[in-house]
Amino acid sequence: MPMINFTNPITLLIATLLFVLLLILAKETKKSFISAITLFVFIFLLVAHAIMYLTGNKLSSETLSNLSFTMVFDLIFVLLSFISYLWIDDIEAKVKKKKSIDNSLDWFWNKV
Repeated sequence: MPMINFTNPITLLIATLLFVLLLILAKETKKSFISAITLFVFIFLLVAHAIMYLTGNKLSSETLSNLSFTMVFDLIFVLLSFISYLWIDDIEAKVKKKKSIDNSLDWFWNKV
């Protein structure tokens, strides 16, 4: 089964550039669904890599090590995507003058 291997620096760079470009697009268009799409893509990748890891009895130790490393970067991308979704959603709510249920990022910005 093919996988997106973040142990390759070129793949990691391309994924990071795509994430940043989609984040800029979401910020400029003020559409939070773009950030939500990136969040769901990275969650899907994390689940797919976890399934490969758990069912990979016949995989070599190098492949299992690569999967572990890749899952760590999947988790990092999920965290960044979640925070960016909250940020863009807050921007979208302010532009559309919608009342937000809560200020989801206040807990984050108050601690920083």
